Amino acid sequence: MIYANGSHIQNVGINWNETIQVIEDAVYCLTENDFAQPKKPYLRYRNQENRIIAMPAFLGGRFNKAGIKWISSFPKNIEKDIPRAHSVIVLNDAETGKPEMIFNSPLLSIIRTASVSGMVAKKYLEKRKNEKINIGIIGFGPIGVHHYKLFSELFKNDIEKIYLYDVKGIKKEKYPFLDNKVEIVNTWQEAYRNLDIVITCTVSKAPYIDEKPKAGSLLLNVSLRDYKEDVYEYIKSAVIVDDWDEVCREDTDIERFYLNKGLIKEQAYTIVDVVCNNLLEKIDAKLPIMFNPMGMGIFDIGIATYFFQKIKEKEFGITLDD
Repeated sequence: MIYANGSHIQNVGINWNETIQVIEDAVYCLTENDFAQPKKPYLRYRNQENRIIAMPAFLGGRFNKAGIKWISSFPKNIEKDIPRAHSVIVLNDAETGKPEMIFNSPLLSIIRTASVSGMVAKKYLEKRKNEKINIGIIGFGPIGVHHYKLFSELFKNDIEKIYLYDVKGIKKEKYPFLDNKVEIVNTWQEAYRNLDIVITCTVSKAPYIDEKPKAGSLLLNVSLRDYKEDVYEYIKSAVIVDDWDEVCREDTDIERFYLNKGLIKEQAYTIVDVVCNNLLEKIDAKLPIMFNPMGMGIFDIGIATYFFQKIKEKEFGITLDD
């Protein structure tokens, strides 16, 4: 069995085009029913704002791996200068069940999250050929940072400006990779109003966004708890989820839209519609689109398998005896 941590993953490097392709290929496994993905349980104890989530899954196709992600989220860790999230992924051989790889790093989960957003944005931008876009990123922790890296690398020719906002402030000197298209702003409104793509990457305890989005914009609702119910009236015709049964719980925006605004499962589009049914080409260009990804275990298994193969080829990991 091979063990790898964040430094091994960083030594491989991130090829965003390839990780986005992993996500697309995993979606096709969904359509072919070549997967297994039970509903993930949340472990809570004592302080109920903390949670540890188990995400078991099997992914067929070119991956053919089973495994589990065990990921914790302790929001107050950041006050102790400890990362909010910790994550371990175990990969098993699909034919024998034998464990083949252990990843001990939240980086894979971050890469998966950004790659899902990147895939949806790529489909969105294919519809808006040759148009310059403005992007807002609200929340600039590790997930926000990696969204910036993906978007600034893959879509640099499409981007006019990127507006960054974090409630704790952003010191540009701390992030030497920020380019001259970046503007650091002082309010979330400046990273939201009249922008073409808005990416929320916060740990907000309560929704705060209450303004109408730009017509035809794409709202990548990564953190899932940022939008007040008033916004539903603007996005109700173009709500997209990765998995309805997963995302319509745990006090997400989708659950509140369901409980208080009448959104039902049959109204929401899915990530399969985006990848396989050309959904974003069909949606009226004036409608704001909201994508809500709770996070799917099959995507974690796909990304982990991709890095497993890279680490094995380059002999970067540590071999552990049985």
